[in-house]
Amino acid sequence: MRSLLAAAVLALAAPAWAQTPQEEAGAAIDAMHQAASRADAEAYWETFTPDARFIGTAATERWDIPAFQAYANPIFAEGRGWTYHPRDRHLTLAPGECRCVVWFDELLDHDRYGVVRGSGVAVRTERGWRVAQYVMSFPVPNEIAGEVVERIREAGQAH
Repeated sequence: MRSLLAAAVLALAAPAWAQTPQEEAGAAIDAMHQAASRADAEAYWETFTPDARFIGTAATERWDIPAFQAYANPIFAEGRGWTYHPRDRHLTLAPGECRCVVWFDELLDHDRYGVVRGSGVAVRTERGWRVAQYVMSFPVPNEIAGEVVERIREAGQAH
């Protein structure tokens, strides 16, 4: 009974501007994209959990944070980053009382690559929402999927 009462009091005391968990997680994902665009390595790595995974578009790109830092930090050090403009994002809050896990997918616009898809998992930590896994992919229209797969095979990139 006491925890129910405490939860009710906290809910009543929450400010009207309080965000939903999905909005908070979305803001953390936005912060990740913005930090990458600014080539702000410190802010970028802060958006991930320590045990996060970043899965890139190539079959070999499955990085833990130290491996991803080894790849990205030299790029950031040159003042270069990568800019993706998120749109059409869908966030799903995991069921249960913790309200601490969100999975998501989003379409992103990129100047060079066009439309790209990002998906992943964000978790609420003691330091706020962090990305635990991010997967980037190229959405391929079904009409040309066979041709794309053949080109990947020719390039020796299919694993």
